[in-house]
Amino acid sequence: MPLALLALAIGAFGIGTTEFVIMGLLPEVAGDFGVSIPTAGLLVTGYALGVVLGAPLMTVLGTKVSRKRMLMLLMGLFVLGNLLSAVAPSFSVMLIGRVVASLAHGAFFGIGSVVAADLVAPDKKAGAIAMMFTGLTVANVVGVPLGTFVGQAAGWRITFTIVAALGLIGLAGIAKLVPDLPKPQGVRLRHELAAFKNAQVLLAMAMTVLGFGGVFAAITYIAPMMTHVAGFADGSVTWLLVLFGLGMVGGNLIGGKYADRALMPMLYVSLGALAVVLAVFTVTAHNKVLAAISIALIGALGFATVPPLQKRVLDQAHGAPTLASAVNIGAFNLGNALSAWLGGIVIAAGFGYTSPNWVGAALAAAALLLAFLSAALERRGGTSTDTAVSGRPAPVEPEAVAHH
Repeated sequence: MPLALLALAIGAFGIGTTEFVIMGLLPEVAGDFGVSIPTAGLLVTGYALGVVLGAPLMTVLGTKVSRKRMLMLLMGLFVLGNLLSAVAPSFSVMLIGRVVASLAHGAFFGIGSVVAADLVAPDKKAGAIAMMFTGLTVANVVGVPLGTFVGQAAGWRITFTIVAALGLIGLAGIAKLVPDLPKPQGVRLRHELAAFKNAQVLLAMAMTVLGFGGVFAAITYIAPMMTHVAGFADGSVTWLLVLFGLGMVGGNLIGGKYADRALMPMLYVSLGALAVVLAVFTVTAHNKVLAAISIALIGALGFATVPPLQKRVLDQAHGAPTLASAVNIGAFNLGNALSAWLGGIVIAAGFGYTSPNWVGAALAAAALLLAFLSAALERRGGTSTDTAVSGRPAPVEPEAVAHH
């Protein structure tokens, strides 16, 4: 794998850390600004919505510059947002800082996925995407717990300052290691938008929303579920999330490896097993050991879907993949927001803290059904070619020629 993937992984590590570390620091932030915990929760919601909106917006703005330069600009925006959060004099300014940082998220992973895939041979593309996403998964094992510890011990502002420094390291790595691939010729915004006429692209994005939504239906409410149902101490939740992160790392690497060999079968297995584990988690949540195992499996199976789904979007929107790739990253966050909302509804309805697991199982099962539908449509040959996207042969990208 090219060394340039390391620079992308470092950027992904910083982004993953800033996205999730806020969850462990909400009490400290709320206390400093004198707001309630639910109000402080807007820092999570605002970030997620910023990703959903920023993914297409920043990608469209980036169509006029080379992908390397756009990645550098996005990391600069990420650094600015985190520095603004670190020095924010008021809650509203910190919320603005979170939104500014989030605008870089979707486009970075979307454009980064295209760049990572273009750096390697065709049979290594999903593995290259997985290598970049390893930075995001490792953030949940190392960055988030360490950032939470630092924030609780030395102040949350120090945490966001460190995250901004990580962004600077990622920016320097991209500048030094990522080759200056020429801007694709013949690709215009209308070509990028035309990808969304392809039913296969839309199906892949729907699978992303539902599949990863299944994961977050359970994980969003993991703290009350583990403390009130499984009987863990409050301090154990951090280490349970580390287990979840370790599962994410393993699942991401396995998903990348096998998606290059058999993409759709990999989706069938991971989504099917995810639905089963989430349903069983309703029972295993009552036992500490089984609950811990289930959490690791949910992380592994959930992230095993990420490389194949991202590659699926790249394959189906091959003639103009950048915008579709970025929007698919936004789809992950849309799934997070949707499932957290649905999980909250069933808890509020009195079904208990384990009820979001049933919601997650239903979402994952729905994603599996869409995977079968997508494969059936592809076998019938109606929607899987680039010609189906734009009505004419896709433009050939110069950087792709060198690898095909």
